Amino acid sequence: MEKSIIFFDIDGTLLDDEKRLPASTKESVFKLKELGHEVAIATGRAPFMFEELREELGIHTYVSFNGQYVVLQGKPIHRNPMNEQALEQLTVTAAENNHPLVYMDALDMKTSVPEHNWINESMGTLKLTKKPSHEPDYFRSREIYQTLLFCQHEEELQYEETFGEFDFIRWHPLSVDVLPAGGSKAKGIERLVSAMGLSIENAYAFGDGLNDIEMLSYVPNSVAMGNALPEVKESARYETIHVNDGGILHGLKLVGLLKE
Repeated sequence: MEKSIIFFDIDGTLLDDEKRLPASTKESVFKLKELGHEVAIATGRAPFMFEELREELGIHTYVSFNGQYVVLQGKPIHRNPMNEQALEQLTVTAAENNHPLVYMDALDMKTSVPEHNWINESMGTLKLTKKPSHEPDYFRSREIYQTLLFCQHEEELQYEETFGEFDFIRWHPLSVDVLPAGGSKAKGIERLVSAMGLSIENAYAFGDGLNDIEMLSYVPNSVAMGNALPEVKESARYETIHVNDGGILHGLKLVGLLKE
């Protein structure tokens, strides 16, 4: 079999509903590597949010921040930070609306406010060992790759209409990812596949969330998890079963990467 590269989203794809790594998924990843394939992660998370998972799976190639920070075998090959002037204005507008922000670079994350229930509630679902601390000026003179904006769904539109420099992708009822306009997992994958000298025809991608739609549309051999949103399933070529029921193993068999 030709060498392929397989991209996995994390939440709801590699990790189940309880943020656990199913045994069948871990075994599948190692089997793929034994067969000579490249296994990569494509996530909206910051690198420091999935360091333990990378170590457990022996994965050193990844697309993070929804495509804004791309790493090949431990070395960054692409950086696309947010526009600092536009981020400054976003900070002002969010403060006027009493909407907190979390700024993230490759190493850390900081909040615009000392404490807020919406930050605790939404980020608590990620079950991270690291929590953001308060540093309102953190975005200044740093490469910020993604910012979390905490607001209700109906409040999101005003930001979309005002800030053309950014894309807004909701990942929680109380929070949206804010990233450079046009940035996506698909763009990160394109750069990574090119850097490795592989054909996109030999790329596979698994995902379940709204931030996976462009990735699943771009990668020819795309698989939506059974727990994916309907619009995400529509963007994928294949559909596997729920992550909790061994969706990764089932999907890899479905596309022929692993045998029965």
